[in-house]
Amino acid sequence: MASENSPLLAYRLLGEEGVAFPASGAGGPGGASSRKLSTFLGVVVPTVLSMFSIVVFMRIGFVVGHAGLLQGLAMLLVAYFILALTVLSVCAIATNGAVRGGGAYFMISRTLGPEVGGSIGLMFYLANVCGCAVYVLGLVEAVLDVFGADASGPSGLRVLPQGYGWNLLYGSLLLGLVGGVCTLGAGLYARASFLTFLLVSGSLASVLLSFVVVGPRDISLTPRPGPNGSSLPPGTGHFTGFNSSTLKANLGASYAQDYTTGAMMTFASVFAVLFNGCTGIMAGANMSGELKDPSRAIPLGTIVAVAYTFFIYALLFFLSSFTCDRTLLQEDYGFFRAISLWPPLVLIGVYATSLSASMSSLIGASRILHALAQDNLFGVILAPAKVVSRGGNPWGAVLSSWGLVQLVLLAGKLNTLAAVVTVFYLVAYAAVDLSCLSLEWASAPNFRPTFSLFSWHTCLLGVASCLLMMFLISPGAASGSLLLMGLLSALLTARGGPSSWGYVSQALLFHQVRKYLLRLDVRKEHVKFWRPQLLLLVGNPRGALPLLRLANQLKKGGLYVLGHVTLGDLDSLPSDPVQPQYGVWLSLVDRAQVKAFVDLTLSPSVRQGAQHLLRISGLGGMKPNTLVLGFYDDAPPQDHFLMDPAFSEPADGPQEGGSPALSTLFPPPRAPGSPRALSPQDYVATVADALKMNKNVVLARACGALPPERLSRRSGGTSQPHHVDVWPLNLLRPRGGPGYVDVCGLFLLQMATILGMVPAWHSARLRIFLCLGPREAPGAAEGRLRALLSQLRIRAEVREVVWGEGAGAGQPEAEEEGDFVNGGRGDAEAEALACSANALVRAQQGRGRAGGPGGPEGGERDEGPATALTFLYLPRPPADPTRYPRYLALLEALSRDLGPTLLIHGITPVTCTDL
Repeated sequence: MASENSPLLAYRLLGEEGVAFPASGAGGPGGASSRKLSTFLGVVVPTVLSMFSIVVFMRIGFVVGHAGLLQGLAMLLVAYFILALTVLSVCAIATNGAVRGGGAYFMISRTLGPEVGGSIGLMFYLANVCGCAVYVLGLVEAVLDVFGADASGPSGLRVLPQGYGWNLLYGSLLLGLVGGVCTLGAGLYARASFLTFLLVSGSLASVLLSFVVVGPRDISLTPRPGPNGSSLPPGTGHFTGFNSSTLKANLGASYAQDYTTGAMMTFASVFAVLFNGCTGIMAGANMSGELKDPSRAIPLGTIVAVAYTFFIYALLFFLSSFTCDRTLLQEDYGFFRAISLWPPLVLIGVYATSLSASMSSLIGASRILHALAQDNLFGVILAPAKVVSRGGNPWGAVLSSWGLVQLVLLAGKLNTLAAVVTVFYLVAYAAVDLSCLSLEWASAPNFRPTFSLFSWHTCLLGVASCLLMMFLISPGAASGSLLLMGLLSALLTARGGPSSWGYVSQALLFHQVRKYLLRLDVRKEHVKFWRPQLLLLVGNPRGALPLLRLANQLKKGGLYVLGHVTLGDLDSLPSDPVQPQYGVWLSLVDRAQVKAFVDLTLSPSVRQGAQHLLRISGLGGMKPNTLVLGFYDDAPPQDHFLMDPAFSEPADGPQEGGSPALSTLFPPPRAPGSPRALSPQDYVATVADALKMNKNVVLARACGALPPERLSRRSGGTSQPHHVDVWPLNLLRPRGGPGYVDVCGLFLLQMATILGMVPAWHSARLRIFLCLGPREAPGAAEGRLRALLSQLRIRAEVREVVWGEGAGAGQPEAEEEGDFVNGGRGDAEAEALACSANALVRAQQGRGRAGGPGGPEGGERDEGPATALTFLYLPRPPADPTRYPRYLALLEALSRDLGPTLLIHGITPVTCTDL
């Protein structure tokens, strides 16, 4: 994909003179030497001719005859109101920065992004191509109406043969003339357009003068076919001159059959015809690459052209209603020739407007195609359109567009495509309005156009008006155009596009997220709506990839932050080493397919860095409430990048923007016995720090043993049955009372329930284990827990487990939580208790493991489904920091050989039985 120049680097400064010259970039056919057209020649003339087209000569009588003066003026006001809304948006965007070649496509793509801009740009290109073919065939029909062998009426010369082949030949010759003018460059096109403008202006002046000078006359009408194939007697229309009775009769509507199609006319059908002829407001914008000063010429020239054409249309409506009776207006749409002082001049005007409209469409299409090719959105398919002449004329795009128009001419009659062309134009207009609306809503400080006569209200009204007109003109074409736009956008999204253009969607998201974050008041939090918001501290993601995905499953739509601490001191470094790493960490998030933010910090120690992240990660009401750490043990870390298809080496190339590849930023996992960045003392201290900061803590052990299907986003319903075991009791203090109802035990239940909501874990059976001492009556604790689970709407199997000999049966009651942890008993006794608890848990897992030291003797084995994940109660660290290593050793003994295990200590109330 072609990259866009930075707005601040798009100028080359000359130090001696201090003069800036704009550099030519993608989207423009050439440099400053190709920008030769003035506002009048480059914008006013092509826009006026496109908005007049053939409608100004051939459809004035149609509109006034059927709709009447009042409804006709109302239609004109509505049509121009819709167009004016888009013109305001065009003016705002054009005066907000340098506009290059491509006109409307350039404005849309640089605002809405390459996906939407490219799809609409291609549709706008096709609309110009088909529009050129429609104008050429319209010119052929206008010529044959007078000079054709089958011409009707007394003025027909009947010198040109007719038929499909002849019509195609005439169209090809005229298209060759149009293509030749456009191929020779914008300068010749501008001179030809100016000559055409003079002819059209002279023709219109003669028509306006004829309304005043010509006296009343009767005009014979062409005979119309009758119901049985016979011709009806010719009628007579009346040109009355200025007559108040004629005006009064033409004020109201009188919808009748259209004599050219036989269809009954309605307000919508007449309005559609009028609007079809006025949709040329982008003709000047399409020439943006050839304008001397497009940011000034496009708004000024477009406004002048719209105002001028509106005045001429309104004047013709009024003069026609004052001087022509209803019969003449409805039965002879070309009555200008019959009342003209010199009828051939009207024919010259008809031919000139058709020829100029076709030239405008072809050269506009070529500029859009060249801009699309320069941006490389569609790859090598559009490569020929990049060819330009020495003078900057994109003759490759002109010839390609000419060839495509020639193919469209083969279809012959293109009346059915006229509505499609107008709908495609309206899609582009709506996109321009949407672009301006997005920029206004985003409130970006760099959106400060010098044209200020617009607001988000006008933009929104413009979008709605264009969409309404699309479905009013042709519901089928409107639906098809939106479907085509969606398909093209999906194609460009899959292919990828330039990221340096800037996406207004990102600015809108920022604006809305900031607004709603301010409204997310932490003082209004309620336990009913609690969700886990995780901060996962990662050293090297090569060894933590399964934990990354497991934490993603545990977040339940909450905040998920990947945190990493880089060791160092900024005072001793020339620059911050953290900032360049963000791009690759974000690539890691994309490859791992997790919905996480990335937060990196620089700190002299991991513990201090973890404190930084716990304090400053998140924003407002979205801050982590749970710290997740991998377990600290001596197991050699695995390189999961080598085993995961998403991180295979062919896809692990250089990252966008020059960032290093993942394999170079994340070194291989630590070798066994090599020094570690975090000591056991600091590891436990980090856990203690998190609890002091009122954060929940999760320690994850052996997550690499989880099968890939458990970590995927797909449903695991077809996999083997498995269990998720929850031990909501502090196993290092087994007889301290009904501990399963404390806050930490409920936190374990909540986290296990959240995991069961993930599709990959739907097939898991939740089991909750209660430990009973020798003197405790079975059933009582189970009943209380079942009642609580019923209130919490948690479906689980409850099991009571009796501690056997060697599992603490002969040990005294613990008087306060953490006695074994804090040194209230001897080290040997605490170690024995931890090993007994470990053996008890393994005996219930159904994994067929042999009992470890201190395991239950003769205990029954569960031969059912295996346990996929175990949730254990994590005791608080001891108050004495010197006992941190012993605490970590007890946790290691407690969770040894249990497979994937989460040791959790929750201090936040997370369950609620109220509605």
